[in-house]
Order: sequence, then C-alpha cells, then structure tokens
Amino acid sequence: MKRWMGLGSLIVLLQGCATLVHVETPSTSGDPDSASGRHVVQFRKSSLTLDGDRVLARQEDLRPGDIILTAGPGLTAAGIQLMSLAPISHAALYIGDGQIVEARTSGVRVGGFQELLAGEIAVVALRYPDLSEEQAREVRAYALNQVGAPFNLLGLMLHVPLTIPRTACELPLAPSGARDACIRAVGNIQQLSPRSSQFFCSQLVLQSFRHAGVPITDADPRIVRPADILHMREGDVPSIRASRRLVYVGLLKRPPLAELALE
Repeated sequence: MKRWMGLGSLIVLLQGCATLVHVETPSTSGDPDSASGRHVVQFRKSSLTLDGDRVLARQEDLRPGDIILTAGPGLTAAGIQLMSLAPISHAALYIGDGQIVEARTSGVRVGGFQELLAGEIAVVALRYPDLSEEQAREVRAYALNQVGAPFNLLGLMLHVPLTIPRTACELPLAPSGARDACIRAVGNIQQLSPRSSQFFCSQLVLQSFRHAGVPITDADPRIVRPADILHMREGDVPSIRASRRLVYVGLLKRPPLAELALE
C-alpha cells in the first residue's frame, strides 16, 4: 500500500505542471525605458474554480458556444480523471435554449442542460473570447450536424497508453513550447483513429470550433482531452498551446465537500 501511495505522490508531483512567466516591473522614475522585469513560477490550477470563486453561475449566464466541462460519476469518469489528474472527465457544448450537444458512448446526442447538471458531480463553463453570434451559430450547426455519429472509442482508448509519455512531457518547468511539441509528437498515435466520422467528447468540441473558423488550438483535436481544455483558460498553465485563452464563466455545480475537492 505504501508503495502505491508513493507512486501516486510521485505522479502528482510530476504532473505539477509549471512554467516561468516574465512579469514586468513598472519604472519608479516614470521612464518606461528603465522598466525592468522578473521571472516567476506559475503553477497549473488544480481546481475547477479560479481564485477560490465560490459563487455558483446560473444557466442564464450561459451563451451559445460555451464549453461545459464536467466531473461525472462512475468508474469510467474516475479513470479519465486519474489519467489526466484533473477534476473533470467530460466536455460538451452549450447551444442555447437549455440544450447541449455531447459525445457519449452511445454516440453524439442533443440533451438538456438541466439533465446534464443533475447527472454530473461538478460542472464548470468556459467561453471562447469575443465569439460572435455568427461564429456561435456555426459552432452550433456543426455540432448538430454530427448528431447520431458514432462514439470514437478507439480514439479514447488510444489516450490510455499515452498517459505515461504525456506525464514525461509535462515535467515541472518544462518550456511551454517543448511541452506542446512533446505532446503533439506522442499523440501521433491518434492517426489510427477516425478524424471526423466518429467523436469522443473533447474532439467534438474542438472540431466544432475549428469548423467555425475559430480554432481553440491548432493541435489535432484527437490528442486533446477535457483536462487540456480546462487548462487553456486564462490564468492557467496549458499542456497544449491554445490559439486563444478561454474565459472562465463560472462553476455551475460543485461536488460535495467542495472545499476539499476543489481548493
């Protein structure tokens, strides 16, 4: 038991992804040319909330095109969270009118947001910055056009053997460019899975935005996990380079003992 606990602690330490950030120090003399700066270590956010936010968002705060990330019940969800060492296991798209589009093991489907809220342990929303109404309609249309498409089970299963190589890619203080390149390289195994005829949850989300001309990342959507989307938010340390940092909308449902689980 102690051996497994020690191994678990080591994995958590290795996944303590961090990066060096240059912070400008304003000039005290008023001369902008004399301004200096320093490097500080920025660590990955391990919680769903930002800066300890305890105020729950509402469905009315959501806009079409918002990205919904959830932590679900059951062993499959727990396994996904363990592999990515993140507090989420699923991604979906809010399309307005109280509806979401998501890829489940039964295939791509339209569901009710309140149904999702009731069935998940925790729910958080992120937003692509400055998404226009037209772009949101394009995201929505693409996602709806995939309804009925099969689940990309092979693509999901191919993430399992990538767990250890990805952990090595995300060693603390690894340069962001090197981390991104490493993950893309080990993710080449996803070439074996369907590109656009089958979908797992985060793949559907990313391809919907890419089709609308507002890619969240230029990386292959098949290598991106729900946890990667979470860490693409502002103020976090992403594993894969984001084209635009996502805006934190709010926590819509917190799990029991949220102070222990999220902070």
